[in-house]
Amino acid sequence: MRGVGEGLTDQVTVLPHNPLRLWAVVAQDRSASWKGLLNNMVEALAPFLLSGMLMCGLLLLHAASRHGDGAKKPNFIVILADDIGWGDLGANRGGEKSNNTPYLDLMAEQGLRLTDFHSPASTCSPSRAAILTGRYGLRNGVTRNFAAGSVAGLPLSEVTLPQLLRRAGYHTAMIGKWHLGHNGPYGPTSRGFDYYLGIPYSNDMGCTDVPGHDLPQCPPCDSSEGTRLRGAARGGCQSKLGLPLMEDTRIVEQPLDLWTLTERYASAAQRVIRAARERGQPYFLYMALAHMHVPLAPPLRPDASDDDGAGVYAASLREMDRLVGAVKSAADRDNTLILFTGDNGPWDRKCQYAGSVGPFVGKWQTSRGGGSAKQTTWEGGHRVPTVAYWPGRIPANATSSALLSGMDVFPTLLSLAGVTPPPDRRYDGIDATNIFLRGEQQAGREFLFHPNSGAAGAFGDLQTVRTGTHKAFYITGAAEACGGATGRPRLHDPPLIFDLRRGEAEETPLGEETPEYRAAAERVARGREALLWDIATDGSASAADYSTDAAAAPCCEPTRAACRCRTDTDTHTHA
Repeated sequence: MRGVGEGLTDQVTVLPHNPLRLWAVVAQDRSASWKGLLNNMVEALAPFLLSGMLMCGLLLLHAASRHGDGAKKPNFIVILADDIGWGDLGANRGGEKSNNTPYLDLMAEQGLRLTDFHSPASTCSPSRAAILTGRYGLRNGVTRNFAAGSVAGLPLSEVTLPQLLRRAGYHTAMIGKWHLGHNGPYGPTSRGFDYYLGIPYSNDMGCTDVPGHDLPQCPPCDSSEGTRLRGAARGGCQSKLGLPLMEDTRIVEQPLDLWTLTERYASAAQRVIRAARERGQPYFLYMALAHMHVPLAPPLRPDASDDDGAGVYAASLREMDRLVGAVKSAADRDNTLILFTGDNGPWDRKCQYAGSVGPFVGKWQTSRGGGSAKQTTWEGGHRVPTVAYWPGRIPANATSSALLSGMDVFPTLLSLAGVTPPPDRRYDGIDATNIFLRGEQQAGREFLFHPNSGAAGAFGDLQTVRTGTHKAFYITGAAEACGGATGRPRLHDPPLIFDLRRGEAEETPLGEETPEYRAAAERVARGREALLWDIATDGSASAADYSTDAAAAPCCEPTRAACRCRTDTDTHTHA
């Protein structure tokens, strides 16, 4: 049986490929008059035929170029560390370099280190929502953390980065902590990700059989039957609800094994990268690590002590760093931008299990009691270690002090992918392409607003403002430090204003009587008023539902203690 087109060459081999000559061939056996007529027709139609051929060629070239652009679209890997300190990155410590982050330090040496990069909020859910939507929490609706029993999550009216990249032909995958709602349409695979493997919220929001290091130390899962969401035990430990590991929409292990989680995440990331490469498809991989959030569960050196908190934290940093190195190695042959950053600063109240803020110690606050890192708007709460790596595109061994935020990830990746965000809403992120690729320092933000994130003030309110090197506080206090002190909440009217160029430690505010203070205060007030009015008149602003129900908590087997089950030992079927 002949295939399509077979045998046709026997009939048409005498015909030339040029359509104009074809007219002449057809006309050879006709009378002279017909020849003259046809010749005249050829002469008359030639311009139109040539135009048609040119148009067809252009259309074919356009289609080919579109296909080629698709093949050349860059891949994106965003690695989001949890509760990490600016000083945890060896490259940020200069002469004090530690040996705990050699892979990240190498990535910084081969790429771009961003020294004035900030998480969009100082706690988990609001920071993640802002990264994926490019909008402040007052717009996207997520101003505080979701619970294990939350019935909802990131409002469904919000458009996410993976949704837009998937529409543009990207394979989208997420590995790690989601914390933006886990029920029904709020889970990762309903919000733009083709594949998901991870924990639906923080790794301290459920029990495990072999707990990691925490303060206070939590007990293993309760083996007795009973209501799975009975009141939490002392210190916030949960003993009834096993910590779930989910793949797509199903629970594959509950409680999960914290001590093998890093290896599982590394394997899953390598599968995602390899599968997308084999398909020839660009990919967006979002890795939201459990590191450096407690409980910490690193492999310890033989001579290490479980009681050595600093040693445990350092071992966790090294484990995280090796994971980043494994992902970088898997993606290095591809056209891939890797961005490493954090969701907020260290958790002060965890003492020896908390990271280093470097020089950003918030001395004004700590001298009055209370924490100055996670949950606060002091620099230690939101200035996070950030490295961008893209061989051949981002210059090596570069450093930028441009003021940037995690919200800027959204417009920057869309710009690099050639995707236009929906015009029906207002955004707060800026496109940092020129900073990444061309080192333009002046392309940073004019203003950056830090939302209240669990310390003083209402959740989400924008009561701390950064512009240039000046930073203004309208409220301070109420965050717990190591040892339990919180410092009383204080309203500041007029605001406290610090010049970070003079003192990264935020110790001595400007005098209110100085011209510098008055100029900065006026600029801050004007910028804040403009943003708050813009948000107040934004018809696209969303509101999150924070209601909870015990039945909404992920539970693989309600009849068993801690919802215990293990449905799959090899989580890679859809990566």
